[in-house]
Amino acid sequence: MHEDARKLTTASGRPYIENENTLTIGPRGPVLLQDVVLHEKMAHFNRERIPERVVHAKGAGAYGTLTVTHDITAYTRAKLFNEIGKQTRVFVRFSTVGGEKGSADTERDPRGFAVKFYTEDGNWDLVGNNTPVFFVKDPKKFGDFIHTQKRDPRTNCKSPTMMWDFWSLNPESLHQVLILMSDRGTPYSYRHMDGFGSHTFSLLNARQERVWVKFHFKTLQGIKNFTHAEALAMRGTDPDWAQRDLVEAIDRGDYPRWALQIQMMTDAQAQRFHWNPFDLTKIWPHGEFPLIDVGIMELNEIPANYFADVEQAAFAPAHVVDGIGYSPDKMLQGRLLSYPDAHRYRLGVNYEQLPVNRCPFAVANYQRDGFMRADGNGGSHPNYWPNSFDNMAIDQRYKEPPLSLEATVADWYDRNAPGDDDHYTQPGNLFRHVLTETERQHLVHNIVASMQGIAGPKRDTILMRQLCHFCRADIELGMGVATGLGMEIDNLLPTETVSA
Repeated sequence: MHEDARKLTTASGRPYIENENTLTIGPRGPVLLQDVVLHEKMAHFNRERIPERVVHAKGAGAYGTLTVTHDITAYTRAKLFNEIGKQTRVFVRFSTVGGEKGSADTERDPRGFAVKFYTEDGNWDLVGNNTPVFFVKDPKKFGDFIHTQKRDPRTNCKSPTMMWDFWSLNPESLHQVLILMSDRGTPYSYRHMDGFGSHTFSLLNARQERVWVKFHFKTLQGIKNFTHAEALAMRGTDPDWAQRDLVEAIDRGDYPRWALQIQMMTDAQAQRFHWNPFDLTKIWPHGEFPLIDVGIMELNEIPANYFADVEQAAFAPAHVVDGIGYSPDKMLQGRLLSYPDAHRYRLGVNYEQLPVNRCPFAVANYQRDGFMRADGNGGSHPNYWPNSFDNMAIDQRYKEPPLSLEATVADWYDRNAPGDDDHYTQPGNLFRHVLTETERQHLVHNIVASMQGIAGPKRDTILMRQLCHFCRADIELGMGVATGLGMEIDNLLPTETVSA
């Protein structure tokens, strides 16, 4: 550390070291509550913008139903899945991620895909994106990443330099970057894209047996994307295209539908998996963990008032129901704290009493008072537990078995340690085996167009660093981008570090 450098400190002035790795139980264990730096970073991040959402500010939403078509009761006791043909009311909010409320719907950006299931055991929020992975895998990185997608603090403009600087310094982002820079980064509409829970969750059956699970929504309208040029044209022609498309489709009775499917992994399989199964930057290959049909989700009702339902809708991964649980996914663990905290700040501590967020079945607890309390505040009933005056009871049938952890040592585990540092195999497989030749050409073109905006004295450093990542994923990808940028690849990367 240089003598004139400023120390990294908390807001109270305490110097600290671990700004990127979260305190956990073992390298794959859950996050510890005592990591106050994580709390400070996320809590401050949640309060940086008012009144719109910090991320996912612009969105569209609709009500509908999930109809169970296949029996998965062997894996979960969640009541919404307890019989074929059962219907559960849902509310879905689609969104862009980085733009403000007035931004265009066709910007190159991931799309939020959040589903609220109104079940008799409470509301279940499955809060994901239209991509199965994400840019970072530790929650301490989230606020820093989003800052790079927002506006430069000096110019107040979007900055390719900030974006690519961050991505080049965080090779774990490469998988999601390739998806974003492909045509998948500019979906034709919300109706024509898949949705993913993205994180690893868990299912618990009636015998208290736990399996790990990933949730997928496969569009039955078919995948359809804009090219880069088409997205730019629509941005100027109709910046509200995706919103308008969803409303008009439902108004004319063309109800969009998605097939809900799951992937499952046993704990034994998790121990043998090639990668950390709780790493949000990785997928589970379908060949090893095939998709299992669950049901059909249909959207058939546009809210009467956009603000009341779409703008005030509040989703949180913390909201699960009996039979569905969490996992040691570090990003998921961070979101369990961050999302409800964001809603309490933006909408108030009683945000779950708003009609779109309210559980339509029985809710009973001892929470009282707070801003905008709207349910009678418990009347004259006791506001403490235990007491001698009411008949509220704890139902032991909802108790979950303990989670077995592989370590008992708390440490700031390096997210890029051996065993967790393969950031190139899956992005390379995506480029070689998933994208078509045309899609690969579009990907390279889109990357070049974006990276040409990198400016400043660190331009060449950022370009070379990112090109190294591309080459390690796939030589054809790296060469294509380098050629498009007019750079000599031999001067950028030593031969021994390149792998096809």
